[in-house]
Order: sequence, then structure tokens, then C-alpha cells
Amino acid sequence: MSDHSDNPSLWGGRFSEATDSFVQRFTASVSFDQRMAAQDIRGSLAHAQMLTGAGILSAEEHEAIQGGLAAVQKEIDSGEFPWSVEREDVHMNIEARLTALIGDAGKKLHTGRSRNDQVATDIRLYLRDAIDAISEELTRLQKGLVGLAHSHAATVMPGFTHLQGAQPVTFGHHMLAWNEMLERDYSRLADCRARMNQCPLGAAALAGTTFPIDRARTSDALGFDQPTRNSLDSVSDRDFAIEFTAASALILTHLSRMSEELVLWTSAQFQFVELPDRFCTGSSIMPQKKNPDVPELVRGKTGRVNGHLVALLTLMKSQPLAYNKDNQEDKEPLFDCIDTVLDCLRAFADMVPHIKPREERLREAARAGFATATDLADYLVRRGLPFRDAHEVVGRAVAEGISRKVDLADMSLDKLQSFSELIREDVFDVLTVEGSVAARDHLGGTAPAQVTVAATEAATRLVSR
Repeated sequence: MSDHSDNPSLWGGRFSEATDSFVQRFTASVSFDQRMAAQDIRGSLAHAQMLTGAGILSAEEHEAIQGGLAAVQKEIDSGEFPWSVEREDVHMNIEARLTALIGDAGKKLHTGRSRNDQVATDIRLYLRDAIDAISEELTRLQKGLVGLAHSHAATVMPGFTHLQGAQPVTFGHHMLAWNEMLERDYSRLADCRARMNQCPLGAAALAGTTFPIDRARTSDALGFDQPTRNSLDSVSDRDFAIEFTAASALILTHLSRMSEELVLWTSAQFQFVELPDRFCTGSSIMPQKKNPDVPELVRGKTGRVNGHLVALLTLMKSQPLAYNKDNQEDKEPLFDCIDTVLDCLRAFADMVPHIKPREERLREAARAGFATATDLADYLVRRGLPFRDAHEVVGRAVAEGISRKVDLADMSLDKLQSFSELIREDVFDVLTVEGSVAARDHLGGTAPAQVTVAATEAATRLVSR
């Protein structure tokens, strides 16, 4: 049997030949999981503290491990850490370096744990930090939207269904609609974080450990709510990563919808808003172009995150309990999802407060397409006409307006009364776009006063986070 004393792996005792060099590269994950180094060291410090409390490590060994891990973290931070593909992953690289620095005490650190529960803990720690960072960017973007809503609570613009002009709304009301989407996204992330905030450390490979460990102590030290309840599930569960990716797909879907509107609104055909030059690019051949690259790219990256969700669902769908090597494939989609969501939110949070609505153009567009037709129908209903009859009357008035190319608000009183004798002089109060939005003075409505109240309440919620 070959002597494997020079084998760099930490598990080579059972094997009679070295791992093929290609297989080493194929199965290694250190190139991408090294980003979890800080979380791995945090978990090891908590584990060492617990082992010392249980009498498994001496105080001297614990002190050596603490000092050694601090030295390892310093090397990583400075870029001097000797990462090695032969060590497979971040966990074995750090443990090997620790052992090289402090000797046998480093070898004792892995007592009572496996890489299976170690990686499950590291991913939860890493994702928990990522969710906190993403939540901060969401909040920053929401503050930008709410600020726009406050400033433009009375700025009239067209509301659309089927991308056809429907009824007047206000720009502030529209911004608050975007904010509501993100409010639900924030809530989903909070739910995801709460569900995943359980500590797998101590589950070991799959069946727990024979050592007298204190899992609650480790869990508390790492800021988890409690230890996980089942060792098999602890090491094989990736539901939390799938749930996060699903929440991320919804965030990007919402940003994509916003992006689509911004792309339309900045076009020469709409001219609803102006984006700052620093968030746009030009054309190499057409000097007049100002392209909304940030919204377009965010819209494109949505497919990327959706793909990661499908990849993780497919990865997990046929796995038997407990841990399988397949799960190494969970990290790259998860990490890229985190990076993508953070970047997209940062871009939007930076850009949104500087969007400038073209107020006159918005009002002009709001008047097009007989946008106050429903207001006329409501007016007739308030004067005693059944709604279906009012709908018919207004339909005839709109047909007349189309044929004469004149808006309802521009028709004479005599002409309007030719469609219904119930119409009086006060009808013009509801046929203007300002009168239309002002009339919807109820909770969730478009009236500027309601938009201001809603924006104030939204701002208060954001401050209280």
C-alpha cells in the first residue's frame, strides 16, 4: 500500500492511490467557495469555543486555535493566503493552513463536526449576511421612490391598461405602486431569513456525533435562533437557498417591470421622463442617441436569476437523503444570484432619486384617449342613471369625439347634453385630468392628498426598519 503521508488531502487514509489531477480540478470548489472564508472562520471559532466548554479542547488549544484563525483571516484579507486546489474547498484550505501554523491543535478543531454540517452552516451564515445587505439596498431604493412620490403627488400622468391610455393617475401614485412591489419583496426576504436562521453545526456527516457537544451554545454564538432539529435534514437541506433565489427572481421581475416602463418613458415616442446622463450611454454611429442602458441591462439580468432558480430546483429534485456531491453545484448559482440582485438594486437605488418627470408632457399624454370617460359615467350614475346605461351614453359621446377629433373636456355643454339631459355645467369639474385624480380621494386612491398621506406613511415604515 502506498504511503500517503505527503497527500495534501485531509481524508486520504482510506485510499490506495492519489486522486487524478483532472478529477481534483473537476471536483474542487475552492475557486468559488473561498468567498465564504470569513463565515467559515466564524463558524470554527464558535465550534472551538463550544468544544472547550465541553472539555474536548484544553484552554491552551483553544487559545492557539483562536490565534491561528486570526492569522489565517489576516492572510486572506491581505491576499497572501496560499489557496490550493488540492485542498478542494475553503474549509480544508483553512484547516490545513491552521494546522501548519499551530500544529496538532489545528487537527483537533474538526472534532464533532463534518464538512457536511460545516458547509451547511457556512452557507446559511453567508446568505444571512447577503440578505441583510440586499435588504439595505431595497430600503435605499424604496426611499428614493417614496421621495419621488412626495415631490410629484399632484403630477398628473396617464394610467394604462393593455398599454393603452386608461385613466389619469399621478406620477407619485405610480412610484408608490413600484414601492408596494418592493415592500412585498422586503417582507419575503425577511421571512426567508427567519426560516433559514437555524444552526446545522453538530449534525456532523448525517447522524450527529458521539461527543458531548452543546449545539445550543454554538447556535447562540453564531446568532442563530436555534439549532436545526434533524441531523439528516440539517446537512441536506437547501430549501433556504431555493427560497432566497425565488425571492430574488421576484425582485428582479419587479425591477424588470420598472425597467420596461423606464425604457418606454425615455423614448422619443413617450418623452415622459429624463434619466441622468451617467446612467445612460450613446451610440457609436448615431450621435443623437441616449440609451437607457441601466434599465435595459437590469431587464436582461432577470432571465439570469430566473435561470438560477430553475437550476437549484432541478439540482435538488431527485436527491436522496442525506448529503450528495451534487450539492456542490448549489453555490455558483446562489453566489451569482446574490451578486446580480445586489448590483441591480444598487444601480436602481442610485438612479431612481434623480429621475426627472416631464410634467407638461405627462399632463398632455394624460388628456389623450378620452381618459376621463369613466369619470363622466360616474357623474351620470351619481345623478341617478344606472351604470350600464351611463356606460352606453358615454360610449356614444366617445364615438362622437373620435369622429370629430375632440376630447370630452373640449365639447360644449350643449353637445354633452345631447347625449344625456342629466348633464349640467358642473360636469367640467370631472372632465379635467386634475379633477379626475382629485375625485379618487380614498385609501389607495390617486388624489394628491391621498398620495401624500401614503408617501408619508411609507417613509415612516422605512425609517422604522
